[in-house]
Amino acid sequence: MTRPDVKTATELEENAVIDALKLAFVADPATRWVWPDSQKYLSHFSKFAKAFGGKAFEHKTAHYIGNYSGAALWLPPNVDPDVDTILGLIQETTSEESQNVVPEVFEKMNGYHPNEPHWYLPLLGVDPHHHGKGLGSGLMKHALTVCDKDNSLAYLESSNPRNIPFYKRHGFELLTTIQVKKFPPIFPMLRRPQ
Repeated sequence: MTRPDVKTATELEENAVIDALKLAFVADPATRWVWPDSQKYLSHFSKFAKAFGGKAFEHKTAHYIGNYSGAALWLPPNVDPDVDTILGLIQETTSEESQNVVPEVFEKMNGYHPNEPHWYLPLLGVDPHHHGKGLGSGLMKHALTVCDKDNSLAYLESSNPRNIPFYKRHGFELLTTIQVKKFPPIFPMLRRPQ
């Protein structure tokens, strides 16, 4: 079986890529803790994803594979998520508990970002219907080739403990576990260029 090529998404493909991520994160522990109600998740995930990784579209570092079966939003060095928009969305759309906890989670996440310029992966996911086909690895290898060529660090936070072995296979090391109150654990991971 031939693996589909990774493509760079244009701004016109933004909604299709975000929809792919919405499917991929439907059972994500952290995201669903924030929006446990299915309708609220479906209504608000797109705004969250655009604020978290949407700058990838303008920097041509948003990628997809297959017929939008999987997607990854990478932020190049010195490009950051729009955390203010994310926190505003949390304040408008979630429970009081989320409103109190999520800002602290983001503050702790920020503390593990490398000080030197690095590539940041806010979101990578594959439609559950297409798991086990190597699509996530295809997306990861595509981006890490650039990191290695540029001799750059890559950093991410896994919001699902089941994904840690996947990231380790691609050279990421687990830095710690972030645990804030009842929020599901977040796992910062760093990869040195290879």
